[in-house]
Amino acid sequence: MVEFKIASASDFEMLALLGRVTFRESHGGYIEDKTNLTAYLDKAFSTEKTLEELQNKNNIYYIVYKDKFPIGYAKLVLNATIDCVSSNNSCRLERIYILDEFIAMKYGYELCNLVIKKAEELNFDTIWLSVYIKNTRAIHFYEKYDFEKVGNISFQIGKKGYDNPILSKKL
Repeated sequence: MVEFKIASASDFEMLALLGRVTFRESHGGYIEDKTNLTAYLDKAFSTEKTLEELQNKNNIYYIVYKDKFPIGYAKLVLNATIDCVSSNNSCRLERIYILDEFIAMKYGYELCNLVIKKAEELNFDTIWLSVYIKNTRAIHFYEKYDFEKVGNISFQIGKKGYDNPILSKKL
């Protein structure tokens, strides 16, 4: 059985670990300097940082459970703007990750549908995200939802920048 739940502050430890593992699975192969990767994971997915993000009213986290086991999550950031997205009424799909062994089961599609529906319910007119340019699996995933490239950013890990296209979708 698959369940999708909105995370609460009490989920911070599980989300920190899930975030760390799924980020390493999806991006670890692209990052040459593993010391930089570990430092990034330690900072971005610390229990303290995760709890802080969960307590921020502009963040909504969804967790996917398969047979009560957490297998993925998404983070929607409300009222998030960026220069290349013309809307001032936008939100950001900052993270959507499923553990590798469950990706083929297509739970990411259900999770993405849930996040987009929530953005629409909250009356946002645009949702945007960034994705690593070499992560073609993720880019194809978002293209199925009619996200279109509107800009670029450099995502820093250590001293190295990684090119990320900004994709946007009108709601």
